Amino acid sequence: MSVEVLDGATILSFVEDEEAFSEFIVERFNNLDKDHDGILSYSEMLKELQGLRVFDTHFGIDVKTDPNEVSRVYSSIFVQFDRDSNGTVDLEEFKQEMKEMMVAMANGLGFLPIQMVLEENSFLKKAVDRELKYYSI
Repeated sequence: MSVEVLDGATILSFVEDEEAFSEFIVERFNNLDKDHDGILSYSEMLKELQGLRVFDTHFGIDVKTDPNEVSRVYSSIFVQFDRDSNGTVDLEEFKQEMKEMMVAMANGLGFLPIQMVLEENSFLKKAVDRELKYYSI
């Protein structure tokens, strides 16, 4: 983990860079596709869904969450990714939903910089690294 400064423009710039964004999405998709069949099942997506940190602690205090509620939330998020309702997520569905989620996150952050702790290889960390690389040239 590392502490980084970012804002909505950092995220939007990364999403709008078709080459960088697509490269990240394909890499992330392939890492999740454990059986290499070109589609993601719910169980394969679960790791990514858990990474969204829907049920993070509240100001450092662990909050016990009902397992049924957790299951319902993850299922409803999976449905958002599964745009054709066939029970799996293909690369294009994954890319589209990730793009929409990141644009929503960027809009929520706005354009005032904030400091965040980011996990290595996370979407936000990739966006920050891309921006740093761009400005260091």
